[in-house]
Amino acid sequence: MSGVLAISVTEAGRRVAERLPYEHAHGDPAKVLADRWEKVDGFVVVLALGATVRLVAPLLRDKASDPAVVCVDDAATFAVSVLGGHGAGANALATEVARLLGAQAVVTTATDRLDLPALDLLPDLLAEGDVAGVTAALVAGRPVALDNELGWPLPGPITALLGTTDPAPAGRVVVTDRAREQADATVVLRPPSLVVGLGTTSDATASDALDAVRGVLGTGGLSARSLAAVATIDRRAEHPAVSAVADAFDLAVRSFPAAELDTVVVPNPSEVVASAVGTRSVAEAAALAAAGDDAELVVAKTVAGRTTVAVARRARPAGSLHIVGLGPGSAAQRTAEAATAVRHAQVVVGLDAYVEQCSDLLTPSQQIHRFAIGSELERARLALDLAARGARVALVCSGDAGVYAMASPTLDLLDEATARDVEVRVVPGVTAALSAAALLGAPLGHDFLTLSLSDLLTPWELIEARVRAAALSDLVVVVYNPRSRTRTWQLERTRSILLEHRGPDTVVGVVTDAGRPDQAVRVTTLGQLECAAVNMTTCLVIGSSTTRLRAGRMVTPRGYLP
Repeated sequence: MSGVLAISVTEAGRRVAERLPYEHAHGDPAKVLADRWEKVDGFVVVLALGATVRLVAPLLRDKASDPAVVCVDDAATFAVSVLGGHGAGANALATEVARLLGAQAVVTTATDRLDLPALDLLPDLLAEGDVAGVTAALVAGRPVALDNELGWPLPGPITALLGTTDPAPAGRVVVTDRAREQADATVVLRPPSLVVGLGTTSDATASDALDAVRGVLGTGGLSARSLAAVATIDRRAEHPAVSAVADAFDLAVRSFPAAELDTVVVPNPSEVVASAVGTRSVAEAAALAAAGDDAELVVAKTVAGRTTVAVARRARPAGSLHIVGLGPGSAAQRTAEAATAVRHAQVVVGLDAYVEQCSDLLTPSQQIHRFAIGSELERARLALDLAARGARVALVCSGDAGVYAMASPTLDLLDEATARDVEVRVVPGVTAALSAAALLGAPLGHDFLTLSLSDLLTPWELIEARVRAAALSDLVVVVYNPRSRTRTWQLERTRSILLEHRGPDTVVGVVTDAGRPDQAVRVTTLGQLECAAVNMTTCLVIGSSTTRLRAGRMVTPRGYLP
């Protein structure tokens, strides 16, 4: 299955559906729903709620397989989560659709309405058992016990909610990677704590490996749902037996060179293995290496025909840090990768305004750290520290994370040890230069440069030297941070320098609050630019000598036309 399908019936509904970034079908909704029910992740039906309910009712099968269904009225006033609130993601879809349309999301799931963490939506924890019963106890405010035998790090909100000394709790949450029978009023949370180490002969088959892994898990009393990775020597990373295990359990493959594996202390080294592949251990060493510091071997190497299997347990999850550019403000200009990184984070760190910008992606299960302006290094250090301790962290900022934003200070603080143990990724976003340019026309059609006029971290003398170089270059200049309440003269000085080399009729685009409700766009000239009307949320696009107006749009030609 893949994607979301928007369905419209009326012409007004068509206009609403076409505002959404999803595949769109217009026409007979009953036929479309029936044809695509098992082929997409969710539907946005632009139709009356009652009609939508009647259309989907005959198609319902079970909670585990039905897609998400969201209903939107023709006036785009409400986005109602109808079906698959948690499991299929309808609540999140309704919130996303509401943000895109400027509508009101209607979500009736009890945990969402009461701002309680949902046990079946905890990042990196798979819930089994009586989720509905234990959730009902939490909603009712009754005591629920927590049994975390692994000491596995849990999201702050869930830790604060669970735990009781009551001898007869209304429910129980058990965090374990061990196989166990389901019990009434009990939810089992499966952490990604286990790593399978796998060694094979060259002629091992997929069935050899799968049978061996399943046998070891069964003998060891371990749950396959807690498997996080399969690890092996690099020469076997793409072997069909290893790939079969990875595919069957939906695991990443971690591989290591023989020299690295040979440095891992294992209980059962083999000189025979060393003479064959250059390391005294493959299965045990690979499992421990992939499981990280303080890992323990819970199943020693077990030879089963042409494969050898071992299992290690992580002491904590593998941390990650995504430095996320949220775009200029509108959810419509936020990338899917950015939304995914925020939704799947256990912890979200950011400036107050940036956290609010992605509030539609946040859930009560996440821990949120909000900061005031001017706290860039504090935000970066906290995000790195939390990721190093095993959390999945999203450090959010507006625009693009790498353009005058948080990627630079965060990566500047990144040390070798953290880089080795923590996945750090920069998630790009639509930056101010691009969003402003799109609103103005095509002013960046040829070479251009960007300048920030903020002298809080850069001496003005250096900024002025760059302004002079920009003026001489005859490139389009995009100006960030042009003016604030305390920096009132720098833009006027920049304008004066540019006028020494460019005519007063040079076209200038002035875009304030791009992609936000108060967005304002106007075009003027360098000679008539009113500096006092510019603020920190304004992006200026100052044309080159070739930039011109065409039908009210700024265009910097690249030379296609004579």
